Amino acid sequence: MSDARWIQTFLDAQAAEMDAAHNTQLAYARDLSNFTEWLSDQGKSLAHATRSDIEDYLVRCDAEGLARSTRARRLSAIKQVYRFAFEEGWRQDNPAIQIKGPGRGKTLPKTLSEEEVDRLLVTAREHGRTPEDRLRNACMVELLYATGMRVSELVSLPVSAARGNPRMLLIRGKGGKERMVPLSPPARQMLAEWLSARDVAEDAARANGKPVSRFLFPSRAADGHLTRHRFYMLIKEIAVAAGVMPSKVTPHRLRHAFATHLLANGADLRSIQTLLGHADLSTTEIYTHVLEERLKELVLTHHPLAKG
Repeated sequence: MSDARWIQTFLDAQAAEMDAAHNTQLAYARDLSNFTEWLSDQGKSLAHATRSDIEDYLVRCDAEGLARSTRARRLSAIKQVYRFAFEEGWRQDNPAIQIKGPGRGKTLPKTLSEEEVDRLLVTAREHGRTPEDRLRNACMVELLYATGMRVSELVSLPVSAARGNPRMLLIRGKGGKERMVPLSPPARQMLAEWLSARDVAEDAARANGKPVSRFLFPSRAADGHLTRHRFYMLIKEIAVAAGVMPSKVTPHRLRHAFATHLLANGADLRSIQTLLGHADLSTTEIYTHVLEERLKELVLTHHPLAKG
């Protein structure tokens, strides 16, 4: 069996049995393709690679200067595909089973201040070529900060989730897991305004014989909704207009801001874990370190005895 066939069969199984998210499958495909290209240059294949080959590949990745998190992710993909191959009987051994990865760094998530987020929210209402674009942009930024959604969850929201002026939004997250997230009054207001404008545009499209989109934020992209990349560029434009350093602003930073600001204002970790859709509380606990760092900075910056 060719390496390409190995990878595709593995990805199909992940999608069918594990309900792996589309983005997870894409990441596996990229990492495994990189590994098999390296194996091919060595005259090897997935079927015949040894533990030594995998370790040599990881050394090469390190020499290229790849981040520790990237190397850990690539090894994880290799481990997954070889475990699958062993279970399927394609190999009688698992050459990756005893290899220890570099682990993931305990880097603190970068976030935004409440004042910076306020500026983004205000500017989003004014950014866009048309009134409809401005409403959409404002609604997306408001929802992202109000719910802590991942950007992939935001852009793929079905319009049915927004019907009926909901107080709670049903979000389909990683692995197809669903969670309910409450909406703040400003988020509900922006959602209602955008939904009204969207329905007018969809009615006009229907009158012209065009299909109606099932997504809350439709577009002409292949997936039928605004892409993650397009929203990433939009939020950078909004940051520039708001006078916030664009290097500080990404969709994921707003998710971090959501969690950090909740924690700073008295929310408990379990609640934040549920709202973010984290499977493990240890993932959420990193926000306590963010708060500790900010408190430390506050003391060192403003305490009279620290100024010397």
